[in-house]
Amino acid sequence: MHLRSLISLTAIAAVCAFAGVAAPAQTSGPGVTSTNRTSATLGGVNTLDVREIDLEGLKKILGRDPKDARPLLINFWATWCDGCREEFPDLVKIDNDYRDKGLNFVSVSLDEVSDIKTEVPKFLKSMNARMNVVLLNVKDPEPAIHAVDATWDGALPATYLYDKDGKVVFKYFGAIKPAELRSAIDKQLGSKP
Repeated sequence: MHLRSLISLTAIAAVCAFAGVAAPAQTSGPGVTSTNRTSATLGGVNTLDVREIDLEGLKKILGRDPKDARPLLINFWATWCDGCREEFPDLVKIDNDYRDKGLNFVSVSLDEVSDIKTEVPKFLKSMNARMNVVLLNVKDPEPAIHAVDATWDGALPATYLYDKDGKVVFKYFGAIKPAELRSAIDKQLGSKP
């Protein structure tokens, strides 16, 4: 598998992770594989439920629930991606700071499916992550990449912020600049930085 396919697969896995978080009550159905889930325990509390999603699950996340008026932050990443690992502490802090203010955050892992019970939860636990996480599992990453953004080449990390209507209001390829992302989130939440 060449690097672009691997990066694309990683992006798809990240979107799948978001699908699991956006609809936590749905544990099965089209696009969500309920047989391959794992949870991490942080301080004795079950906080992470990493779900495997496919292209349909990713599309469901991107399609948004019309009843959910919260801004949606989606980050595509993988444990093998250095830039992803470097930015992750900033994303955890952003999740912690904005979770109670109305931000919906889905983290989409593009790791291999075999890592859903090993590397992914191990990494998330080491980061003290609590955001929704999905792992995208697709044979061909191109349709998933294009479902997210026709201008995206699948490179990781990639971060998208959607407004309450599902319109992309911020996107960044590479490790985020926390102040820029926070400013975009504040604008969507109507709060001051």
